[in-house]
Amino acid sequence: QVQLVESGGGLVQPGGSLRLSCAASGNIFSIYRMAWYRQAPGKQRELVATITSGGNTNYADSVKGRFTISRVNAKNTVYLQMNSLKPEDTAVYYCNGYIVSMEVRDYWGQGTQVTVSS
Repeated sequence: QVQLVESGGGLVQPGGSLRLSCAASGNIFSIYRMAWYRQAPGKQRELVATITSGGNTNYADSVKGRFTISRVNAKNTVYLQMNSLKPEDTAVYYCNGYIVSMEVRDYWGQGTQVTVSS
């Protein structure tokens, strides 16, 4: 059984910062890609950032220069540092991992709420 658990969400003022964490646990052989997605009310889930096991990253245009994704492979953990937050960043943020366990597939966390408001 593989679990992804996010933490670090909350309420922050515009221009502020938050750091999200996601730890994967369970019977894990390896993790290929890890990613962060988000879903705002009434909108589809969208990709925010990805990082490969080798450290290659990719970002949505809307967060480039403000968000940084990183990972610690030894801890099966991925982070999302979010700076210069805007109200339009308000969403539930989900951690995703393409994980080799008893099967090879995508796994998802339960989500963590990020609210940017004054």
